Amino acid sequence: MALSRGRRSERTIDYWPGFVDALSTILLAIMFLLTVFVLAQFLLSRELSGRDEVLDRLNSQINELTQLLALERTSGQDYQDQIASLQASLASAEDQRTRLQRALDTGSGSAAAANAQVGQLQGELTDQRQISQRAQSQVELLNQQLSALRQQIAALESALDVSENRDKESQTRIADLGRRLNVALAQRVQELARYRSDFFGRLREILSDRENIRIVGDRFVFQSEVLFPSGSDVLQAAGQDEMVKLADAVKALAREIPSDINWIIRVDGHTDNVPISSGRYADNWQLSTDRAAAVVKFLIAQGVPADRLAAAGFGEYQPLDPANTPEARARNRRIELKLTER
Repeated sequence: MALSRGRRSERTIDYWPGFVDALSTILLAIMFLLTVFVLAQFLLSRELSGRDEVLDRLNSQINELTQLLALERTSGQDYQDQIASLQASLASAEDQRTRLQRALDTGSGSAAAANAQVGQLQGELTDQRQISQRAQSQVELLNQQLSALRQQIAALESALDVSENRDKESQTRIADLGRRLNVALAQRVQELARYRSDFFGRLREILSDRENIRIVGDRFVFQSEVLFPSGSDVLQAAGQDEMVKLADAVKALAREIPSDINWIIRVDGHTDNVPISSGRYADNWQLSTDRAAAVVKFLIAQGVPADRLAAAGFGEYQPLDPANTPEARARNRRIELKLTER
């Protein structure tokens, strides 16, 4: 009895693995946020580059239409000048016709010549009128083309305004998406932490009567001697009893955690630093991995969902106690359970 009390007093709670895991969880959350930020920046840059290309095309079309409008205005001015010239010629022909008519009225001797000249002038006058009508038709066509060009320019300016408004809306949506992702991530971390606390509380109630089963940080630790014979990965009867209790707790937890939280129970195998002497295992890596896999397979056989379990082996490279003593090696031979995100 005195020896047992002495050993209990020598045990100390090692918070370091829990602190490391908490720090790892924080780092993972930060990395996730950085990934979301980089993704949002990438999507924003793609959308902005697409907007810039549309704006460049619109500006190019506006420049071309402006040049065409200038050319059409120049052509319209030329036609206006031609019409003015034709009108001046028509007025001159009218004056000549008037003079000839007066000459015809006053002089009968030159009536025939005057009539011939009047007929010629009337023919020229008709030709000028036809030319003037064609010029006016061309001017009207040019005016219609100018009106159509103005409408196209107005439509392009409207499209440019819509594109700028959409760009502002996209930036607002991306910022809002980042805020919502941050809130959702914080909620998921809090929910998983709450379920982790409930889970370990249940395990503590179920397995509290065993001295070689304890909580270290956010992990539940089984000493290997509870579950496996020395140098073996086959669960012994006492270990199976403990795993049945554990399976019941995990199944109850699986029914309570919402389906949108992507959680797993990670089973980690650890050994001491004594080299393997049995020919069945190549090294401590293989032994620790096979023991973790044996626990996972037993839990699956008890009804625990396989997609909520993971096995990992660490050999002797993650010791709880670095001292080279029998007591330290006994502490390092263990199976750890951790509720975490996938």
